[in-house]
Amino acid sequence: MSDLDRNYASPFGRAGASRADAAAVDAGLRAYMLKIYNYMAIGLAITGLAALGVYMAATTGDAGAAAGKIGSTFLTSFGVAMFVSPLKWLFILAPLVMVFAISFGINRLRPATAQMMFWVFSALMGISLSSIFLVYTHSSIVRVFFITAASFGALSLYGYTTKRDMTGMGSFLIMGLFGVIIASLVNLFIASSMLQFVVSLVGVLVFAGLTAWDTQRLKNDYIYGYAAQGGEMAERAAITGALSLYLNFINLFTLLLQLLGQRE
Repeated sequence: MSDLDRNYASPFGRAGASRADAAAVDAGLRAYMLKIYNYMAIGLAITGLAALGVYMAATTGDAGAAAGKIGSTFLTSFGVAMFVSPLKWLFILAPLVMVFAISFGINRLRPATAQMMFWVFSALMGISLSSIFLVYTHSSIVRVFFITAASFGALSLYGYTTKRDMTGMGSFLIMGLFGVIIASLVNLFIASSMLQFVVSLVGVLVFAGLTAWDTQRLKNDYIYGYAAQGGEMAERAAITGALSLYLNFINLFTLLLQLLGQRE
């Protein structure tokens, strides 16, 4: 039996849940978390397919048919539009707009609409990440992806199973996240390789902590907030939960790629 047998203010209105109630909550929690991970996995699959699809459409091995070039990679006219023209900024910024739209509008959206917006966001994120295929070798991208997946799985499992209350870590991690964002913006102007290394290293630690913290937060949100209610509220919570874990994974992956990826 999980730690749901502990005394807590039960969502069923009693000071301590009976074993039958605890078993029901435990089963519901597993189904809820599985739904979150399924949404996240589908989102990652959409991102990967979108990134690979854009890269394949944007590059060519025929120098005579190329419309442009980045490094040693020949670009099609589509590739020039995606990676060279000002249009690239649209796809760089579009995922950020979608994150805010989902996060702040979730309570007004129907679950089906929120789910569709998550898929669109995942595709836009894939488009914005397609440029990594121009920067890093394909083998190192695959290697770092599996390193990220293994690390994420271990961290999320820790967050789900630990009895340690990680609530207090949240504000510290958010402060670290803002620090990483500010330092990254500063480095856009000074272009320091040392600062970039430090930012990537600290960022990995921050998103590693956020992965465990978010997992425990989602677990507690279900136990204390959604077990008895279910329905659309739980569905919306699953979508925003998947979005949180998805963002942790993507950021962990890109930061590890900066540290471990082999450049073309």
